[in-house]
Amino acid sequence: MNKANQICRLLDRAYGRRKFQPHNPPLDELILTVLSQNTSGKNCIRAYESLRKRFPSWEDVMQADVRDLEDSIKIGGLGEVKANRIKKILQRIFAETGSLDISWLAEKGVDQAREWLMSFEGVGYKTAACVMLFSFGLPALPVDTHVRRLSERIGLVRTGLSDARLHEELSLIIPAEQVYSFHLNMVEHGRRVCRATHPKCGECVLAGECCWYAKTRTA
Repeated sequence: MNKANQICRLLDRAYGRRKFQPHNPPLDELILTVLSQNTSGKNCIRAYESLRKRFPSWEDVMQADVRDLEDSIKIGGLGEVKANRIKKILQRIFAETGSLDISWLAEKGVDQAREWLMSFEGVGYKTAACVMLFSFGLPALPVDTHVRRLSERIGLVRTGLSDARLHEELSLIIPAEQVYSFHLNMVEHGRRVCRATHPKCGECVLAGECCWYAKTRTA
């Protein structure tokens, strides 16, 4: 068994094998992930809920004055930047497709869906992957701070890779059918055990596979 498969197996044993459950409709997931950039999860949710309360439909958001959008999402930070991006995303989707329904992306596959999503300003690998994985169950791996930290410490990838390169390398070694469970379990393990500071190596189910632990234990 190779290292990536072993990591998947150990995480599944510790936290359970996650079965795909759609999180949000794809457009909701896209806007939510744009709002999540450079802010905490708590403030992202607060900004999203404020936006939806003030503008019940995405058509309302598309037609709103950008200053009103900015005011509704200011709790999440970078309100002006995010408001402009969200409005432009919605306007372009409507101009290109005649609606704000992007469920058709599920039929395009990972490569085509990623290319289309990343053609929008402010949508990078992580944002595109969140839409594909959490809305459609497509095997696209979002690499957040937890997935990056754990992947580097364990030795699945080299340190310091660009986001694009990191996504590419992990996609080559994590089996498609494991991507959903791997992502959620890596995030949970990063929050509970393999923290950025003061990691609980003595409690870590991955310690036997971890390059960082092997180095620090013998240092």
